[in-house]
Amino acid sequence: MTLLELSKQYAHSAHLLRMRIRTLRQMERNAEDEETRQQLHRRIADLQPMLSQCRQLQLLTAHYYERSFHRNERYTL
Repeated sequence: MTLLELSKQYAHSAHLLRMRIRTLRQMERNAEDEETRQQLHRRIADLQPMLSQCRQLQLLTAHYYERSFHRNERYTL
């Protein structure tokens, strides 16, 4: 698997996470009780870092071999 192929998988995963977060936010707005609302909020908070990481890794793997690309210090290959 090439880094470009891996980049596409990260982009797809980010899309799925983004859609799930949207769904959970809608569920949170429509929740009847506070406990359910808090559970949904925690789940959203758990997914946010995963979305951020997918986006960062997608960018890194897509442009890794470009000379002008500034690599992210957080991730190394």
